[in-house]
Amino acid sequence: MKQILILTLSLLSFPVLAQQTISLQECYDLMTVNYPLVKQTQFLETQNQLDTKVITNAKLPQFNIDAQATYQSDVIEFPLAMSGIEPLNKDQYRATLSVNQLIYNGGSTNASLKQKNAQLKTKQQQIKVNLYKLKQQINQLYFSILLSQEINLLLKAKETQLKAKLKEVKSGVKYGVLLPASDKVLEAELLKINQQLIELQNNKIALIETLSSLISQPLNSATNFNKPLIETKLTTNLNRPELELFQFKKDEIESSKTLISKQNAPKILGFATGGYGNPGLNMLDNSFQTFYTVGVKLNWNVFDWNTNKKQQKSLAVNKDIIDNEAEIFRLNTSIELNKQQKEIEKIKSIITSDIEIVKLRKEVLKTADSQLKNGVITSSAYITELTNLYEDENTLVQHNIQLQLAKANYNIIKGY
Repeated sequence: MKQILILTLSLLSFPVLAQQTISLQECYDLMTVNYPLVKQTQFLETQNQLDTKVITNAKLPQFNIDAQATYQSDVIEFPLAMSGIEPLNKDQYRATLSVNQLIYNGGSTNASLKQKNAQLKTKQQQIKVNLYKLKQQINQLYFSILLSQEINLLLKAKETQLKAKLKEVKSGVKYGVLLPASDKVLEAELLKINQQLIELQNNKIALIETLSSLISQPLNSATNFNKPLIETKLTTNLNRPELELFQFKKDEIESSKTLISKQNAPKILGFATGGYGNPGLNMLDNSFQTFYTVGVKLNWNVFDWNTNKKQQKSLAVNKDIIDNEAEIFRLNTSIELNKQQKEIEKIKSIITSDIEIVKLRKEVLKTADSQLKNGVITSSAYITELTNLYEDENTLVQHNIQLQLAKANYNIIKGY
């Protein structure tokens, strides 16, 4: 019964003790979903829906109410022979309701809708570009945290080795094999390691908090950050969101050119006006009366001093500017990729040397360990060799992390 109770408690406590794990790709995904800038995508969508409704309202009947009361200093007077007609009142009143219905405008409304959609795509793609640029910042934070983890492991290993060696040295001092105070040197070194671990932990916490804010995900010092195995594929093909942004900008220009071309198209409207006033349409009837008019009107700007063509030429120049910007972007990105590839090759070469150096340092430390046991060297000499090994192992770890960071940045530059 007691064993069953212990097993049950263990199962209940397992979720609490489970360690949170996160990967680099998950950080990318969380950032693209949770970063505050993402909210603007929905804002733009809402704004576009409102603008679309405003534009499409042009197809609906437009109602206008107009009312006025006037007093004139003079009115029309009729000849004496027509004296049977009452003169008009100098005070006049009129109230009208007018309805205008667009019948044809050369496709200007549809062109306006297409332009709004093109503008929406451009703005939304700009958000994607801005989010994509944050990935390199995530890389820097993520691999800095990984480096902290690796250095922490090295320090812990060094601490464990020193503690074991301290027991041997104390025994040697006790039996007179080693000089007095040899153990004090090791104890001082252990205190230094403890200081380094505290500083390393504080730095790691600061990095984790920054990354947590960036991806809007709760992280802490107990979080396990997976080490990614990043591969790079050399290629001249780019898959950056900026390239799609350039294309959307060109599409927006084309939609603007289409809209401009529709501005001088003939517009046909139907209209109706009903009213009540004194006088009405019959100016000879000096009384309040109802009236109405209906009809169709045409509006066509047949000559605009080539303003329309000049506007389209101006937009064509903007399109050439965008093509030039895209060309410059490809060139700069290609240069950056080449530079990053050289960095990767350099780090790989250095790592090969690091591995050989660490191998030699281990052999030297093995000899120093034997010499310390036999009292040939002091504890200080042993610590020097142990520190040399630790520093070279630390350098190897740093270069391995730098290699993965360089590969991750290469993929971001290329547009993986």
